[in-house]
Amino acid sequence: MVDVLSQNEIDSLLAALSSGEMDAEELKKEESEKKVRAYDFKRAVRFSKDHIRSLTRIHENFARYLTTYFSAQLRTFVQINVVQVEQLPYDEFIRSIPKMTILNIFEAEPLEGRMVLEVHPNVAFAMLDRLLGGVGVSPTKITALTEIETIVIERIFSRAFESLQEAWKTIIDLKPRLEALETNPQFMQIVSPNETIALISLSTKIGDTTGMINLCIPHVVIEPIMHKLSVHHWFVSQKKTRAQEEIDALQTRLTKAELPIIAELGSSQITINEFLNLGPGDVIKLDKSVDQPLDLKVGELLKYVGSPGTVKGKMAVQITEIVRSEGVEKNDG
Repeated sequence: MVDVLSQNEIDSLLAALSSGEMDAEELKKEESEKKVRAYDFKRAVRFSKDHIRSLTRIHENFARYLTTYFSAQLRTFVQINVVQVEQLPYDEFIRSIPKMTILNIFEAEPLEGRMVLEVHPNVAFAMLDRLLGGVGVSPTKITALTEIETIVIERIFSRAFESLQEAWKTIIDLKPRLEALETNPQFMQIVSPNETIALISLSTKIGDTTGMINLCIPHVVIEPIMHKLSVHHWFVSQKKTRAQEEIDALQTRLTKAELPIIAELGSSQITINEFLNLGPGDVIKLDKSVDQPLDLKVGELLKYVGSPGTVKGKMAVQITEIVRSEGVEKNDG
């Protein structure tokens, strides 16, 4: 974006040029010189701003799904929001998380490779306390997980991955599966230390307990679908999804719509006087004989031709022909 100078700044600049404090030729020379920007190869930029925006949108939905899921499971107030989405080396991520934390290592077919959902101990133990009958308070001293606690954590987060699948469905149909649960980051080496990852940080509040949930997605894992994270593809896919959903909903409603079907035995014309004098035993002569087919109308439109009969003692009509706009199609069956 081009900076726009205020009137005071313009006046100051003109005064400096007039007094000789600034040299116009020097300014032109500085502008013409090539500007060199430092590039850190250890922090390779693999995700563009476009990719980061798309990842943010996807995981904002993920945060909403998680909020609903955990609120139902824990039966208490849960609030989860996306704080930031950034890219950094995997080694930097490992050094930034606690030495004792909850690391849900998972795979998501058809993507190849492993990802990590890191849960701060405060959040994980608050969940455990709530699930095991407590009020949802994290202990002051964090200890190693027991076998029962490990099973409970694995169970609740295995089902939480359904929210991730739902959030990504507009991009790709993922099938996340929990592979292992670790508590020591040093024992978790899913990619090389210098590999660039996308780190999605979610602020989490469970009752009065707060903490972070971090989703680590290595670049090498989602590289095959990076083109789908562009804004153009995102909005086109969203539009197609909404359009298809609307079509499916319309078709579902149409198939349930009730239509009147009338089988006409024939018609006749009589005078008003004859109509007023009709009584029991009178016979009205129709314009069709008994061996002629019946007209079947859907609403006011003639659609079928059929023969009268009975089925299990009830009156019925067998369709013998279908009336098209261009003619009649016979039904050999």
